[in-house]
Amino acid sequence: MAATTPRVSAVIFDLDGTLLDTERATRDVLNEFLAAYGKVPDKEKEERRLGQMYRESTTGIIADYGLPLTVEEYAVAIYPLYLKRWQKAKPLPGVERLVKHLHRNGVPLALASNSVRRNIDHKLLKLKDWKDCFSVILGGDQVPRGKPSPDIVGVQGARASGAKVVAVPSLQSQRQHYSIADSILYSLLDFHPELWGLPPFEDRCFTNRTIILECPDRPCNFKESSYGDCTYEYVPDQISGFFFGWAKPEAGGVSRSVISIGWDFSLRTVERVMENISQALAITDEDQAIARDALDLPVFSEHAKL
Repeated sequence: MAATTPRVSAVIFDLDGTLLDTERATRDVLNEFLAAYGKVPDKEKEERRLGQMYRESTTGIIADYGLPLTVEEYAVAIYPLYLKRWQKAKPLPGVERLVKHLHRNGVPLALASNSVRRNIDHKLLKLKDWKDCFSVILGGDQVPRGKPSPDIVGVQGARASGAKVVAVPSLQSQRQHYSIADSILYSLLDFHPELWGLPPFEDRCFTNRTIILECPDRPCNFKESSYGDCTYEYVPDQISGFFFGWAKPEAGGVSRSVISIGWDFSLRTVERVMENISQALAITDEDQAIARDALDLPVFSEHAKL
């Protein structure tokens, strides 16, 4: 096993949709901007535009919607809308833990993004002090060629450079576009450093995650979630797996509960699934037994009082 384990000596991270949930935070910006011109975004076109270099993306938007603007005029007009929304973007689950762990163990880290450097600097304010873990930060306007060339990374660029590639799709409906990656994960919570020749996590279990659901009827209505120091008003798209905890029905006391959160790929349209039983992640008797026994441990049982 040791002979086949890759020896990764440095790690390069993407920014949007990998470290920060900026894509969700800015999801309605184009809707708002185009509404002033009586236009409505085309979902398929905008999904294909994800990951493009800034000028390529902007030129495409102007052409597709017939906007009476130059690239420069478009940038000036839409920038305040993005700047406001970037302040709401949050680190994705598992990101801070992984970045700090690698930095603490002396692994060189870099950040490479298609965004122009000015925009990167605004977004990095959300990373607080741990943005200093990156020894190199590079924007799309600082290299001769953008994605998919190797200059600024990206899945195709990283493969072309000879690097090992781990993809974390921000849109699960586009997982097939990342088939050339060495590994495709739902989130960085699923990343195991030791599989890549990197120092393993000191903590075997990352328990500081909370999801609060309101389920007076089915399906469950999401209320909030927290991972580490971040609290979200939604379940990030990158989250998938089993969650166990305490439920309090309207009638009766507190009881143990286990739910699965995942994606249903059986239909033409990929759908988010969050149920007590789901096609995406079927809860087995073993899952229920593990959850039941775990909730007897003091680290979990004390939450029943909440």
